[in-house]
Amino acid sequence: MPARLALRDLAPERLSLMNATERGIREQFPLWNKVDMRDVHPDPETVTVVVGCGTSVHIADSIAASLNAHGVFSRAVAGNEWTRRPQDYVPSNIRPNILALSRSGESTETVAAAIESRKNGLHVTAFTCAEDTSLEKNADETVLAETHAEEGIVMTASASLMLLMGLRYAGIAVTPETTKAAEELLNEADSQLKALIEGRSHFVFLGAGALYGVAREGSLKLQEMSLSQTEAHHPLEYRHGPISLIDDSSLVVFLYRPDTLEEESILAKDLMAKGARVLGIGGPGTVSLSVKEGADVRPLVVLPVLQLFGEYVARSKGLDTLAPRHLTKVVTIA
Repeated sequence: MPARLALRDLAPERLSLMNATERGIREQFPLWNKVDMRDVHPDPETVTVVVGCGTSVHIADSIAASLNAHGVFSRAVAGNEWTRRPQDYVPSNIRPNILALSRSGESTETVAAAIESRKNGLHVTAFTCAEDTSLEKNADETVLAETHAEEGIVMTASASLMLLMGLRYAGIAVTPETTKAAEELLNEADSQLKALIEGRSHFVFLGAGALYGVAREGSLKLQEMSLSQTEAHHPLEYRHGPISLIDDSSLVVFLYRPDTLEEESILAKDLMAKGARVLGIGGPGTVSLSVKEGADVRPLVVLPVLQLFGEYVARSKGLDTLAPRHLTKVVTIA
């Protein structure tokens, strides 16, 4: 079992290189154990629409898949899509409950979706990491999580926290043992990421079920942090066209599902034969990382590794993840 890597254990020269983004990634785990759901839970007799923007809509996708797997019919919808054309996502004769995700509680499209939903008499639950926000004022109930004090524009700890809340909302047990497993996986990955990244410029993230939203979030994180061109797919869909781009500049981050490990492993072998390096999280690859926790919590357990991956690619390109190009911490539209 990998030893716990605390910040105090790192060499002084390593500490001097660590920016606030990396500290936020490494120090997020105690925050997971502080989350209090306040007995907020979905209505299993009602459709749940999970709304968010950017990172939050990718997290929403994983939450929706988890809700479906645990008996609550659900789907994820981008904030403005739900405000402007809800009938394209849920038939107008169905009255869903809304779960709205926003780190700041001030994202214009998410707040607008909450306001419009309540105007239409729908019940709105908010997950956020900030107090006294517009989203909270326009929700029937709110679950608040404390995020890392140094988190900047790029969502890291807050993304994990909202995913954790969503898994618990779905009835999944996320325990201190889950937190420990995620931290150990991050530490196991840490020493192997830099060599894996070297010389690679084409990045692919693959994940199925609730891992698909996390794959999309890993792809977005890498785009934001390192200005890299990235893509995310369901694993077996990757053969249907996108695999044409694979060559010896490719790095594939493969998030394995235990129930489809065999068929996904065949794909990974094919990708490596075509020149790609594969980071296999929960299965085989050029670098293979074992995941001890079950499928239900795997989306959360693997997410910090994807965050650190983005930081390391950015650093290899000399980019500062505290000041990503064209981005702001809160997206508001006047």
